[in-house]
Amino acid sequence: MSYDVRAVRAQFPALRSGTAHFDGPGGTQTPASVVAAISEAMSGPLSIRGTGLPGEVNAEEIVLGFRRAMADLLGADPGGIVFGRSATQLTYDFARTLARGWAPGDEVVVSRLDHDANIRPWVQEAERAGAVVRWADFDPTTGELPPEEVAAQLTGRTRLVAVTGASNLIGTRPDLPAIARLVHRAGALLYVDGVHLTAHHTVDVEQLGADFFVCSPYKFFGPHHGVLAARPELLGTLRPDKLAPSTDAVPERFELGTLPYETMAGTSAAVDFIAHLGTGADAAGGRRARLRSAYAAIDAHESGLRERVERAVGELDGVTVRSRAAERTPTLLLAFEGRDPADAYRFLARSGVHAPAGSFYALEASRHLGLGETGGLRVGLSAYNDIQDVDRLLTGLADFLR
Repeated sequence: MSYDVRAVRAQFPALRSGTAHFDGPGGTQTPASVVAAISEAMSGPLSIRGTGLPGEVNAEEIVLGFRRAMADLLGADPGGIVFGRSATQLTYDFARTLARGWAPGDEVVVSRLDHDANIRPWVQEAERAGAVVRWADFDPTTGELPPEEVAAQLTGRTRLVAVTGASNLIGTRPDLPAIARLVHRAGALLYVDGVHLTAHHTVDVEQLGADFFVCSPYKFFGPHHGVLAARPELLGTLRPDKLAPSTDAVPERFELGTLPYETMAGTSAAVDFIAHLGTGADAAGGRRARLRSAYAAIDAHESGLRERVERAVGELDGVTVRSRAAERTPTLLLAFEGRDPADAYRFLARSGVHAPAGSFYALEASRHLGLGETGGLRVGLSAYNDIQDVDRLLTGLADFLR
């Protein structure tokens, strides 16, 4: 059975507007099943978690179901799934908590490939602790972040390395398992920003070697919030600030206040939506197996569209593709000779094509590429894009460059 993009698109009410969406790296559109799950959670009895009345039971089941769903998505332990308002908020929270164990002279490694949400929290906490920040640079020509570049920054004083699973700007996917081996050999922890990676590829946090892994469900068809995955025993060693009456259990000790149950229900539905896109032999198996099959189908579909864009853009004068890594997501950053990428965005928007322009908070990466704070035009492909979307984009680009 082949990937049926028409059937996929039919499940997204927002696509009826006629807009061709290439803004998935900033947030995907939402399928009807996710909207329904949020509505259902808020329509039924809902109370503070418990085991007595229907509202209490519903809340408890939603929270546990959310942890199981995200554990299946990330290959993690449900007891190590932490809910957060955003990936940025979670990273700031964990940076503050982890930095309490840092001393002057300790070292933290960050990457210029990363979104600022996986740079600035660590830089700021290192400065407060008197720790040294070391930078791992990617190759601006190839877009690659070689493991040896990270290795060159490691010393006996390294406490933590923060690196992306995939660049939200140019799509580069560093070799995380190789980086993790180097980091752990140095006795440090690895914090991975998986926000962009999780939208396009199967994740297994243990296989990747991530001690902490954050992602954002709204990048893979869910509601707006963040999720962190870690080993429960590692979380148990951390003492975040919390209210005196709040539980000290893991992972709840990291979740402040009453949880938004409807949002968690929507995220579980988003994971189930992805699982149902599987087309291979694993599609009839458990949810984790179906997710593997689904991501394989999504990857094949998105990669085919990406290649179509790359071939056509390569024939256009005055435009350069800055996404060149051997392993990358279907995300292309385009730079224009003598033209502002924001002008391209506005031109395309007039014909109902949404391809945004900027540096998208990957400020260090954009500067390292020589694009300053302006960045480029980002074309982000998603599971619901089709050939007609791509052809509209390519026609619009050709018209803009005339």
